[in-house]
Amino acid sequence: MSTLILIIEDEPDIALTVAYNLEKEGFGTRVAQTGTAGLQAALRAPGPDLILLDLMLPDMSGHDICIQLREHRKTRSVPIIMLTARGEEEDRITGFEVGADDYVTKPFSPRELLARVKAVLRRSQGTVEGGDQILKAGIVRVDVDAHRAWIGDKEVDFTAVEYRLLCAFLERKGRVQSREQLIDMVWGMGTTITHRTVDVHVKRLRTKLGPIAAEYVDTVWGVGYRFVVPEVRPRSPQ
Repeated sequence: MSTLILIIEDEPDIALTVAYNLEKEGFGTRVAQTGTAGLQAALRAPGPDLILLDLMLPDMSGHDICIQLREHRKTRSVPIIMLTARGEEEDRITGFEVGADDYVTKPFSPRELLARVKAVLRRSQGTVEGGDQILKAGIVRVDVDAHRAWIGDKEVDFTAVEYRLLCAFLERKGRVQSREQLIDMVWGMGTTITHRTVDVHVKRLRTKLGPIAAEYVDTVWGVGYRFVVPEVRPRSPQ
């Protein structure tokens, strides 16, 4: 079965052009022209492997749709690329804060969009290079092959970006990672991801880790981040 891409876009010409170019590359497509229809299409079997989401839709904003997709168990891990004519940094940051994996500004060329789609799919479907099958630190455990993660005894669903970021931290626990290094490891070289975007995703990851494990992600001011499990010191006898 070919990779299925859901296109949520209210401009028919853009939707048809995007679908045509994706299908030429061997992808399957599904098109929805409203947010409501898009949410329904995302939950229909077979589920999409990636969602192209327009920010400005007639019935609801792309940000609101992204939030709902990230909250539903069937779509919370599906990669999302936002399509929008608004390219200001604040709009991009808001998109990443609500769970988008990438952001393409209109007008875009079909070649650019295809490259971004393939890159996001490659990252979301790939495995962590050089990683052990099980990565552990404190109460955090990740089964790399199964693409599953637990905080204590509770399994937690992470987006593709959050999962790769967590694995990058676990593989290099105790070592300071600059934002540039994290961009290369998580998003790949040549990406347009900024340092502020890294900070946004680290913030989202901390929220998912919960109050105890969130403290493992240590900010090294002026440099980047370090994943460290605090030592538990035995109590002194009374």
